[in-house]
Amino acid sequence: MTAISSFLGLLYLLMLMPLDWGFKGHQVVGAIASQHLTPKAQQAVAQLLDGASLESVAVFADQIKSDPRYKSYSPWHYVNIPFGTAYAEAEKNPKGDVVMAIEHCIKKLKDDKVAKEDRTFFLKLLVHFVGDVHQPLHVGRKEDRGGNGIRLRWRGKSTNLHRLWDTQLLEDYQDFNTLMDQLPIPTGVQVRDIASQTLAQWVAETHALAVFSTPLAYEVYDNALPNSNLSSVYQKENLPLVYQQLQKAGLRLAATLNTIFK
Repeated sequence: MTAISSFLGLLYLLMLMPLDWGFKGHQVVGAIASQHLTPKAQQAVAQLLDGASLESVAVFADQIKSDPRYKSYSPWHYVNIPFGTAYAEAEKNPKGDVVMAIEHCIKKLKDDKVAKEDRTFFLKLLVHFVGDVHQPLHVGRKEDRGGNGIRLRWRGKSTNLHRLWDTQLLEDYQDFNTLMDQLPIPTGVQVRDIASQTLAQWVAETHALAVFSTPLAYEVYDNALPNSNLSSVYQKENLPLVYQQLQKAGLRLAATLNTIFK
């Protein structure tokens, strides 16, 4: 197999692969975080990424999924929690989950003895996993594997609830900048409140959005019954929740990096 055919094969696999929050969603998380970094964090990130932006590396963790060398990182993108159970009480996956992944990445980035190449690798993963932990179906119910077990139709085509939230709700946006324009502008008080919460609070909050009805979460599960045919009505109802979660992910990623590099 030639180098060109190998590259085309990898590109084809990436086109077929379900990408958490899609390219655009993860790029939004990285772009928001970049706007809220302290000067020290900006300098550290620029050094580790050799000048690249957070949004440009935001989908790195998805791009390496098809590489067998990184197969062990696949469970790091999500955590499935039994209905009515808190994460702390739930049985843990021995191969890891998105919560353990974020904690591991932070630990590596705080350790100056870790080689730059490895710290760069874990920074790229952290950018992505903070986005993942804010996607409701990535902290969804164990009973249906975070919505993967709920088959339905989206605009007449077969899909599942997880894939719908990963990519299809955002498919109408041409790029991440047009998506960013839809996000509400938070006040200073809101930014501080969002950024001050702990990882445990992020997880509990996202899980609650997936499985319980709230004023903003339009019952992610209950309004998407198995075999139902969803359309723009479901999208319109849930986009405010998507916007909220992308914004929170970006602000919390910035706060995490500011703490790491202070």
